[in-house]
Amino acid sequence: MDIYQLAIRPLLFNLVKTDSEWLHQQTIRSFSWLSQTGVHQRASWVNQRLKQSLCLYDSRLEQNLFGLNFPNPVGLAAGFDKDGVAAGIWSNLGFGFAELGTVTFHAQPGNPRPRLFRLPLDKAALNRMGFNNRGAAAMAARLAQENQDNVQLIPIGINLGKSKVTPLEAAAQDYLDSFRFLKDLGDYFVVNVSSPNTPGLRSLQDVSMLSTILELLQQENHAQKPIFVKIAPDLDWVAIADIISLAKTYQLAGIIATNTTIRRDRLKTQIIDQTGKSPQSEAGGISGEPLRDRSTEVIRFIWQQTQGQIPIIGVGGIFSGEDAWEKITAGASLIQVYTGWIYEGPLMVRRILLDLLVRLEQSGLNSINEAVGLQTKIQKFSF
Repeated sequence: MDIYQLAIRPLLFNLVKTDSEWLHQQTIRSFSWLSQTGVHQRASWVNQRLKQSLCLYDSRLEQNLFGLNFPNPVGLAAGFDKDGVAAGIWSNLGFGFAELGTVTFHAQPGNPRPRLFRLPLDKAALNRMGFNNRGAAAMAARLAQENQDNVQLIPIGINLGKSKVTPLEAAAQDYLDSFRFLKDLGDYFVVNVSSPNTPGLRSLQDVSMLSTILELLQQENHAQKPIFVKIAPDLDWVAIADIISLAKTYQLAGIIATNTTIRRDRLKTQIIDQTGKSPQSEAGGISGEPLRDRSTEVIRFIWQQTQGQIPIIGVGGIFSGEDAWEKITAGASLIQVYTGWIYEGPLMVRRILLDLLVRLEQSGLNSINEAVGLQTKIQKFSF
């Protein structure tokens, strides 16, 4: 029995109609408390119960990618733990890795509220948060303390964005300054140039601008930490092919596909309750189910263009084991969830992992790594 889906979600979504951002802040506050097991004795007990209920360990789900060991392929996407205040809890919730941020060099409040909306009819969310965070220095201090108190059991990524006050022509230095603060504290790093909520940010996906950012980061990357670039689903195939070329040139660890979309077609939601306006008239990016098919198309394209040689982290519209399997067999080595986790609840990760194991058995495969790109291969070689 899933208490979250039966009782808690209907209460929060329908009866109480809790403000989405307020609820998120309370959740993060609770997870931050649970991360401090060395300070709070009761937190340690709660964490043990979480592990028993939510975690699933099976060697068939493990992968070693770009020098890191992932106990399973399901990760937490950036945007949930923006400041890394709950970095120590994510392994206890069943995740195989977690991505913190987006963090910017300068602390910033983000865009005016309200700026986060649920679209239940579409199993989606609309956000225009605007990289609200305490800044790279604050995250570095927090993670340094976390590393003293706890041993990280899963890879922790850090998603880097551009500060709003930094002009576009100085973007590369802004990313570099954040990286210098955090380079020893993350297991991998992500260059986020695809959020629609910072003015002009998506223009940094242009080859000339992105190459400047990547060149500076790799010059500073003496420890050879894996670096990814996160791309928008709204790019055309030529632009994505250009980014693939850059990934090869600058020896990136891989590509994250994809960020939120600015498209509004085929949405069922007519009016957003909090604003009384339609989604079409509200700024921001859409995540969740409306993004699912497009993100899978992008994953498949990248896998085909690279012959599976560049790892892909797939994100967008994952709610079930079927969704996860579709992303993986399209070419994603790892997947990330956020909106689906909000709708489906904390048991979702375990349910996905159990479903993936069933599908491995049905396909006669011995490991999740063997499933990566499987469907894309079949489509390519079918006549």
